[in-house]
Amino acid sequence: MSQNWNLIGHEWAVQTLRASLQRGRVRQAYLFTGPQGVGRRTLALRLAQALNCPQPVGPGEACLSCRTCRQIECMQYADLMVVQSEGAGIQLKVEQVRELLHFVSLAPYVGRYKVVLLLRIEEANDAAQNALLKTLEEPVPGVVLMLTADSTESVRPTIVSRCEVLRLRPVPLDGLVAGLQSRPGVQAGEAHLLAHISGGRPGTAIQWSQNRELLERRQRYLDDLARLLHANRLERFKYADILTKSNPSKPKDKSLSRDMLVTWLSLWRDILLQASGAAAGLENPDRSGEIESLAGQVGLDGARRMVDALQHTLALVETTNVNTRLALEVLMLDLPSC
Repeated sequence: MSQNWNLIGHEWAVQTLRASLQRGRVRQAYLFTGPQGVGRRTLALRLAQALNCPQPVGPGEACLSCRTCRQIECMQYADLMVVQSEGAGIQLKVEQVRELLHFVSLAPYVGRYKVVLLLRIEEANDAAQNALLKTLEEPVPGVVLMLTADSTESVRPTIVSRCEVLRLRPVPLDGLVAGLQSRPGVQAGEAHLLAHISGGRPGTAIQWSQNRELLERRQRYLDDLARLLHANRLERFKYADILTKSNPSKPKDKSLSRDMLVTWLSLWRDILLQASGAAAGLENPDRSGEIESLAGQVGLDGARRMVDALQHTLALVETTNVNTRLALEVLMLDLPSC
């Protein structure tokens, strides 16, 4: 994978960026889009390494092992600033962009370029996006901005138009399986499962391979869903209450609810595919028996309703001023009784 900036997949994006660096055509701003976990941030960091590595192994090719490359990998490099909201459903604020403006106004400390990585730019409020637009309209020499977002549609067109856009998509399963197997400690069977349940997203698959607790949590969420399909309304509401109180020290932290919804949505999409007779592979192959059974019980219309309900609830949970518990309780009413 060293010839691909040590990435799994996205070869075309690496080739595009490497060729630009080799020609000396560094853009002022890049926008990396795609689903979370697909590799947007990692690709941006690789570009930052290629821009600043003091001992590149070739044109547009960072060594990935020197002190500079290691610091950028850990996002602790003096000439790298990472800007992001405080969590899911929380807006990125104009004060954070103002700090960015001060950062880029200073000359690089040690590197050739100062790099600003703005994660999930779609979470920036209007004032923050306006301040960022002014920066894009008045480029600062020696500064490169790298933005990530789910899609270009979620970002202001005036911002998108000033960036080079690279749209990252899920990696084909065969390539992801092979890439995972090349990593220490990942066996063939585990690589196959991780490739499927991650939906072809290398970042998500690697994170799960390194953190067993995440896989165990996924298993619990799917077991909870199976149980709740046979539960009464009181038990379902109790589950919503427990989930939203799981992190009392961070009342605004909606990550657990979001993780649960994303996990359930992946299963119901599989059920929808099964009910429709589509030949597409399952995202949860370890639950194939359960998926087949539920598809037969709820049918195509029932599966479609649940996918719509989960997508709607997920959108609500990711909104700043929404009562997460109430949104989950409404979802519990939508769950079929099987």
